[in-house]
Amino acid sequence: MNANTQKLYQQGVSIWLDNITRKILDDGTLQKYINELGITGLTSNPTIFDNAIAGSDDYDTAIREAGKKGLSDEEIFFDLAIDDIQRAADLFFPVYEKTNGLDGFVSIEVSPLLAYDTESTIQAAKEIHKKVNRPNVFIKIPGTPEGLPAVEKVIEEGIPVNITLLFSADQYIKAANAWLKGVEARAEKGLNPDVKSVASVFVSRWDKAVADKVSRALRNNVGIAVMQKTYVAYLKFMQSARVQKLMNQGALPQRLLWASTGTKDPKASDILYVKELVAPFTVNTIPENTLLAFADHGEADKLMTRSDSEADIIFQKMMACSVNHKTLAEELQKDGAEAFTKSWEHLIETIKNKKSSL
Repeated sequence: MNANTQKLYQQGVSIWLDNITRKILDDGTLQKYINELGITGLTSNPTIFDNAIAGSDDYDTAIREAGKKGLSDEEIFFDLAIDDIQRAADLFFPVYEKTNGLDGFVSIEVSPLLAYDTESTIQAAKEIHKKVNRPNVFIKIPGTPEGLPAVEKVIEEGIPVNITLLFSADQYIKAANAWLKGVEARAEKGLNPDVKSVASVFVSRWDKAVADKVSRALRNNVGIAVMQKTYVAYLKFMQSARVQKLMNQGALPQRLLWASTGTKDPKASDILYVKELVAPFTVNTIPENTLLAFADHGEADKLMTRSDSEADIIFQKMMACSVNHKTLAEELQKDGAEAFTKSWEHLIETIKNKKSSL
């Protein structure tokens, strides 16, 4: 086992790979990362699948065969994606069993076209969950105002959910409450309230967004400050009476997940958002190149502070630079949804073109 990734896990951080391709499933790379780097889960999104399918011929045979069945381009995508997700989930199932169902999860997202459609998101989540048919798969639902009511209902149905596209403590709290309402509804019905969930808060996009708006001293510090505020909110949420009542009935609390942890600035440390976000009972989903960099020269000695006083100072300095963190968080969520939509449209167009040419 790699010493650096093992230390990170021993500090209480679950390491998930933020990537999936048919190639790493076929050539044993994913199994190698599990065995040698200690990763305990995996996340995917439309951009990841777009890169995997458009950037290789690994899916061409499956696309050709699916095309013969008369499936739509979107149906073909979900056939391809679900097959990959099932294979990955099977590889992580020993982790799922070892951790009593806490870890070992793989995530697949509903269509980003549904980010502002509550009822369609609920229906899509149910359909994908049924088709995947694995206990250790999260359905990713965006934490938009329309997505959160869907989260609540899907959790109430007993379906594990990864709430994605969160960018601030405020957005995290809303997402956490959506999970909480869902499990409370189950408890009131006499059902098992233990429905696993993670809340995915995006880091690096903050620093990219403010790079030209803040002073040099603040660059590559804003994302960490936002995560510090979020972490303090997370601790308070887990300590709340409502959560602890459910824990007494058998529910494990939703975990906080650090997402978008690849460093965007080439002048900054390539492991910046991994070494600075070391906190017990959290998940860090890491791009493949960042994972390998951390395995090579990772640091995991410094735990995150449980105070947000330093983050408050950075927020004040941001305001002095005319950057309103609450307004920017809303903009980042909208921009993130749009970026995934563009990836989705390109992905579906790629499948359409491949189907025709093949």
